[in-house]
Amino acid sequence: MKQIATMALMINLGVAGIYAQQNPMNMTVSGTSAASVINLQPGGLTSEYQLTGDGSLGPITLRVVNTNTPAPQRSNTCSGPTKVYFVATAGAGVLRAQEGSLLKLSLTGGGDCIDFAAGQALCIRVFQVLAGTGRFQNAAGGTVTLTMNVVPVLGDASNNPVFFAVTGGVTGAVPGVAASDR
Repeated sequence: MKQIATMALMINLGVAGIYAQQNPMNMTVSGTSAASVINLQPGGLTSEYQLTGDGSLGPITLRVVNTNTPAPQRSNTCSGPTKVYFVATAGAGVLRAQEGSLLKLSLTGGGDCIDFAAGQALCIRVFQVLAGTGRFQNAAGGTVTLTMNVVPVLGDASNNPVFFAVTGGVTGAVPGVAASDR
């Protein structure tokens, strides 16, 4: 009986050790983006991203809502005569695994480098992992980066882009999620 109790304790400690690790996240995503009716900040431009993907956490969907500064900002990484940079200032995301577990994310940084000559933008969103449900219930505190290439698909009557195709990836670490949770 003592040996069974010792084995059970060792198994529990091993499982706890797996969940305490920060496991790397590496996923590809694609989807769409458009302006949002949600108003996160007066004068800001709010966008919504609807993405699906696959990778280290298995098949996922990711929905992001965020707002940017209303005017272009200076940037050391986005400069040139045909480029403008907008800072991402507020937002959140929810990553949903195929079986229904949720990972809640809070925007902490990022921005959009729009290249008018190339007709595309490089958009980066940095999130802090807030909490999760299901297999992500022990997740909190990690950092996740969403990097997207965004190209216009449809313009309005004035030919201003209003609907976009998105491809990219999600990288980072999700503490409390075992690598075997795929």
